[in-house]
Amino acid sequence: MSRKAAVVALTALAPISWGSTYFVTTEFLPADRPLFTGLMRALPAGLLLLALTRKLPSGAWWWKSAVLGALNIGAFFPLLFLAAYRLPGGVAAVVGSVGPLFVVGLAALFLGERPTVRTLLTAVAAAFGVSLVVLKAGAAFDLIGVGAGLLSSLSMSAGVVLTKRWGRPEGVGALALTGWQLTAGGLVILPLAFLAEGAPPALTGTNLAGYAYLALGNTAISYFLWFRGIERLSASSVTLLGPLSPITAAVIGWAALGQALGPVQVLGMVIAFGATLAGQLTPAKREAAAPASVSFSSTEKNTQEVSMDLEVSAVRR
Repeated sequence: MSRKAAVVALTALAPISWGSTYFVTTEFLPADRPLFTGLMRALPAGLLLLALTRKLPSGAWWWKSAVLGALNIGAFFPLLFLAAYRLPGGVAAVVGSVGPLFVVGLAALFLGERPTVRTLLTAVAAAFGVSLVVLKAGAAFDLIGVGAGLLSSLSMSAGVVLTKRWGRPEGVGALALTGWQLTAGGLVILPLAFLAEGAPPALTGTNLAGYAYLALGNTAISYFLWFRGIERLSASSVTLLGPLSPITAAVIGWAALGQALGPVQVLGMVIAFGATLAGQLTPAKREAAAPASVSFSSTEKNTQEVSMDLEVSAVRR
């Protein structure tokens, strides 16, 4: 396996993990607490990484970490959850699937990654495939919900591009940078969760197990791999791994929850997966180099999520 293929494979584990969020949320967590769930995903994971790395930001990285954390987590989660409540999960997922197109445009402006016809067609094919997987006939539209979904996707896309542009400071490891962003994002969500949902609910052992999985595997490790991929791959290649999230969610729903998976959904999965593979076939010379300030080692690539866009459905029981 080539070095690039190994990086792509490891980065792909992030959206695959995010695809399990729906199952964990519906089967392990208390209902109707999406912001609390977002808080429990981000803040404990961020504090854990800070404790492990014992490294705090310095200089300009205080505000850079705050901006990245707000875009990738703090703004993304609440907007995503607002879309989830205002729209059917499938519609919200389709709205979120335009993320690769946002990333292509922002990468052209801020990273000098000139889009090709193939990249644009791949992004459109990925969105179309996702729509076949999750969109159902008669789905309702709501302007506020659609706006929130688009803003959540734009927030995550901007986070991807800025993570790529800024890299990370010299001598700071990937885990530390991930911890900074998760902590900053969690602190943004904290007051929103208490204002909108009140005091935390009583938690059972099952709930705690679900939150532990979300904080550790689904967030701390997954975001580490995600930011690492952003550093080492082009922004468009990274964001086109996003369709792996709805594909994973659909397969888990079929295997573990008995949800129907018809020919149209299977066709959508094939199209979305094909677009994901095509998005990784850019020539090596197009893999954008990081700015001079970037130190290359293990850094994670970032949000959740064009893949995380599919977590819209994960907050609906």
